[in-house]
Amino acid sequence: MANYKVVEIFSSINGEGKRAGQLAVFIRMQGCNLNCRYCDTAWANEEDCRYHWTSTEEILELIHSMGIKNVTITGGEPLLQKDIGVLLENLAEEKELHVEIETNGSVDLKPFLAMENRPSFTMDYKLPGSEMEAHMLTENFSCLDQRDTVKFVVAGWEDLVRAKAVIEQFDLTKQCSVYLSPVYGEIDLEEIVYFMKRNCMNGVTMQLQMHKIIWDPQLRGV
Repeated sequence: MANYKVVEIFSSINGEGKRAGQLAVFIRMQGCNLNCRYCDTAWANEEDCRYHWTSTEEILELIHSMGIKNVTITGGEPLLQKDIGVLLENLAEEKELHVEIETNGSVDLKPFLAMENRPSFTMDYKLPGSEMEAHMLTENFSCLDQRDTVKFVVAGWEDLVRAKAVIEQFDLTKQCSVYLSPVYGEIDLEEIVYFMKRNCMNGVTMQLQMHKIIWDPQLRGV
C-alpha cells in the first residue's frame, strides 16, 4: 500500500494560478529539497514537522467526502514523496477532478508525462531572491504545455529582470501560462506593473496571493 507524509488536508479557495478564487482541496506533503529564503511554508519542510502517514485510499476518500472537484497537491515538494506516481495515477482515473501539482522546479517532470490525464503542473522558477536558482532544471520547460503554469516569485528588481530573461529565452508565453507573483511584503506592487509596462510583457499575468489578502498571511489551513 502506498503511503505519503501528509501534514494537512483542507478545503479552501485557490489563492493563485489559473483557478484562483475557485474551491479546491489542498493536500500538503511534508519535506522539501530546497530552502528558499522567503518560503511561506517552511514549517512543512522541517524533518521534525508532524505528519500523518496517509494512504492513497484515504486521500481519495477524503476528496470524495468534500465534494470539491479541484485538487491541489502541494508541499514542501510533493514530487519527492515515494510512490507519488501511484497517487497521481489513481487521481487521473477520477475524470471529473482537475488535479494540479505544485512543484519547485528542481524535480524532473519527465517521468509523469506518459500518464493519461496527467495533472497540470504549476512549476516555480526560483529567481535570485530565493537563493535557490542554481537548483532549477530548465529541461522541465520542455515538459510543459497549455495545461501548465510557470510561476516566478519576485522579491525585487533583480528578480524581475531575471524573470524577463528566462521567459524570453525559453519563449514561455507561447508554451504555457506565465505568472509573476510578489514575495509578500517585500516588493512594491506598482514596481511590478511598471516593469511589465516598460518591457511590454504581453502574455504574462501578475497575480497576488488571494489567501494572504483574505486571511492572516501566517494562518495555516486556509
